[in-house]
Formats: sequence, C-alpha cells, structure tokens
Amino acid sequence: MADAKKKIRFTKHVGLAIEEATPGRSRASITIEDKHRNGTGVAHGGVLFTLADTAMGAALYNSLEPGEICATIEIKIGYFKPVFDGPLVCEAVVLNKGKSIASLEATIHNGEQLVSKATGTFSIFRRKTDAQWTEPAVSD
Repeated sequence: MADAKKKIRFTKHVGLAIEEATPGRSRASITIEDKHRNGTGVAHGGVLFTLADTAMGAALYNSLEPGEICATIEIKIGYFKPVFDGPLVCEAVVLNKGKSIASLEATIHNGEQLVSKATGTFSIFRRKTDAQWTEPAVSD
C-alpha cells in the first residue's frame, strides 16, 4: 500500500486526475484552483506542464512490456492562451515507440479553447533491482 501511495502522491497533491489511460493514449484533467495561479492570477505554466507530462507518461506507461518503466527525457511546450479558471483537459498520444525511446504529443483544452500543446521524448527502461541502488530512489 505504501508503494501505491508513493505512485500517486504528487498528482494527488496538485489535484490532477487520470481519467482514461489505454495503450498509446490517455486523458487527464485538473480544475484550476487558487493554489495553481501565479501572482497575476493566471494558472502557472508549471501546472500545464505537469498535466502534459503526466498524461504523456500515462499514455506510454500503458503500452510498456511487463517490467518496463518510463521517464521523461525532454518536453517542449507552447502556451497559446492564458488560463484563469475552469477544468483543463489534456489528451496525450504516443506518436512513435521504439525499444528505448518514445515520442509523444499532448494537447490541453480549457473548454473548447486549445490553450497549450506539448511534445515529449521519454526513455523506456527496466528498473534496477533494489540491490543495485546505492541510495534510495525516493526519500520520505
């Protein structure tokens, strides 16, 4: 149970929900609250980045082989419109998946308005066994 909580604690902290995740596709959402806004009242770009990164990771994760995991290598994101409130919905899709690298794309909408688009590259690998770690992967 502790491992399951560790897997979701950041997304739960920011209020992000994975609504759908199938091999190669996902949809995630977040409702903008005061804690998500910067000093000018606009949703912080990091909130949109987190939404895109998480949705892309979910789309890829569900297409991996047993024992494989993934991690973000890089993401390029464009912000098209400011977001002040409302739910944001992100749809992500795997564009190409090789043996060790995958390319993904994510779009974020506020209602019908496209507010952001991201592309990402993710690494696909097998987790080292606990005996191979010299330090804890996660500290509490």
